[in-house]
Amino acid sequence: MKRLQVLFLVALSSTLLLFGCGKEEQEEVVEPVVEQVIDDIVEPDTDIEDPEDVQQGTDDDTPPEEGMVRSRITNEWVTEEVNNTRPITVMIPNTKTASQYGISNADVLYECNVEGSITRLMALFQDWSDYDRIGNVRSCRDYYVYWSFEWDAFYIHYGGPFYIDEVINRPDTEDIDGMSSSNFWRADDAHNSTDNAYVDTEGLKADIKKLGYSMEYRNGYADEQHYQFAPSGEPNTLEQYSDAITADKIDMSPTYPVTNCYFIYNDETGLYDRYQHLSGDSDGPHIDKANGKQLAFKNILIQNTYYEVRDEKGYLAFQCHDTTRDGWFFTNGKGIHVNWEKTSDYGATRYYDDTGNEIQLNTGKTMVCIVEDGDSFLVDGQKVG
Repeated sequence: MKRLQVLFLVALSSTLLLFGCGKEEQEEVVEPVVEQVIDDIVEPDTDIEDPEDVQQGTDDDTPPEEGMVRSRITNEWVTEEVNNTRPITVMIPNTKTASQYGISNADVLYECNVEGSITRLMALFQDWSDYDRIGNVRSCRDYYVYWSFEWDAFYIHYGGPFYIDEVINRPDTEDIDGMSSSNFWRADDAHNSTDNAYVDTEGLKADIKKLGYSMEYRNGYADEQHYQFAPSGEPNTLEQYSDAITADKIDMSPTYPVTNCYFIYNDETGLYDRYQHLSGDSDGPHIDKANGKQLAFKNILIQNTYYEVRDEKGYLAFQCHDTTRDGWFFTNGKGIHVNWEKTSDYGATRYYDDTGNEIQLNTGKTMVCIVEDGDSFLVDGQKVG
C-alpha cells in the first residue's frame, strides 16, 4: 500500500452560514476551508529504526505477574492482551458544564484550543476493557483525528462540524460516532442537555463489531515504538542537561485563558498534579467524577503549533504535521526545550533535545498541551515560549 504523505492545513476563502457540533446543521458552504494532501491509504509509516535496536526501558526486573509486558504507551506493566489491543481516544469537553467520568485513567491526555479559547480534551485509554461510563463525549475537531491516528486508536466522538468530513470519511478512519450509534446514552445527572452523552465498554465493543473493525493493531503499526522511555530503574532526571530549568509550577493560563489550567509538581509522588479554574472560578484540583481522583502526570509535553482561524465563528485549524517546531518537556520537577516533528498521518510525534537526540520519557502517564504559535506560558512565574 502507499505510504501516507504529510498533511498541511491550507487556509482557503470560504462562505459559512451555520454549522457546529453534535446536532447543529450546516446550511451552505461555498468552498472547503481545509485542503488535505494525502494518498490513498492506508499503511502506517514504519520506516524507522528497528524497535529492538532502540532502548525502550525494558529493565531486567521481573514482571509482577507472569505474562505481563511493558506497555508501549506508558512503559508500565500490562497484560499481553491489553498491549496487543488497539486503544481508544475519546473527545471530552473541558468547560464548567462538563461531567468527566473515567478521565483519570487516560494514559495520554491531549489539550488544545477550539473556538472561543475553550479547550477540548482527547483522552487515550490503552486498557478500556471494563468501563461502565466514559465521557461525557463531545464533538470532533479534525486535528485531533491526526493525533489519534498515530496511536492507531478507535476515535470516539459525538458528531462535529463539516470541517471534519474529509478526514472522518476516509476509508482508514475507524471512528465511532454517537450521532449514529445506538449504544451511547444520556445521563440524568449531567449539568445540561449538551454535556450528558456517555458510552461504556460493552457499547464500544458492539459498535466495533457492527462496523467491522479489528481489535488488533493494523498491519505494521505495532512494530513502531511510539514514545522512547528511560529504564524505570534509571529515570530521566534531566540533570544531564546544563540548561534544564526548575519547574515546580507549570501555568498554562496564558495560552488556555478559559480553562486556566496549571500543574504543580508533587515531591512525594513524583507526578505533576493538575489544577484548573474555569472562567474565573476558584482554583481547584481537576477531579474525575467516577472515582474522585485528581488528574496527575509523570510527563508533560508542550508543542508550539502553527494554526489559523477558519471563520468568524472562531473554528481553528492546526498544522499537525510539521518539522522543527519547538516545545518543552517536563518531568521530575525539571524542564528542557525540545523540538518536535510528525511526518505522516500514522507516524508518531517525536521529540528531540537541542542536540538532536530523541528524548526519553519516564514511566507513567503523559499530558500533551498543544499551544498556538506566539503564545507563552509560565514556569515558576517566569514567561516561557
